[in-house]
Amino acid sequence: MSELINLDTDWLLGHCVDDPVRPHLPLAWRTQNGREVYGLQSTDGVVEAVICVAYCSEVPITEQQMEMTSSPEGEVAVFYTVWSYAKGAGREMVNTAAAHIKRTRSVKRYVTLSPITEMAEKFHLRNGATFARKGDSCQNFEYTL
Repeated sequence: MSELINLDTDWLLGHCVDDPVRPHLPLAWRTQNGREVYGLQSTDGVVEAVICVAYCSEVPITEQQMEMTSSPEGEVAVFYTVWSYAKGAGREMVNTAAAHIKRTRSVKRYVTLSPITEMAEKFHLRNGATFARKGDSCQNFEYTL
């Protein structure tokens, strides 16, 4: 059984480049102003998946909107990137993070800020999200808990 952990800065420094969606976002940006990074850790201590979450006051359709609306009090959890090192861990990461956030924060909506790719669309629809909207460079899917 895997567990959700807050990833420490040392681990993240060496692994943010593994982010297939937003490798250009610096570590400091990912961990400030209402943003967090979680890992899914196996029982033997190996990180199997990573998810980056921004808490926003509204649903963003661009990275810039996400930056402008993120705050520690945000009521919209925005999953803006997820990657995995083990088969099936991405799905478990999204579900585990969403359940944790539901227990620990006053969040009303759970959405993605996903690239416009077939892979992102299939991943989220297969995992129970519904399509919300499409922008010029990103799209949103919404999870209902």
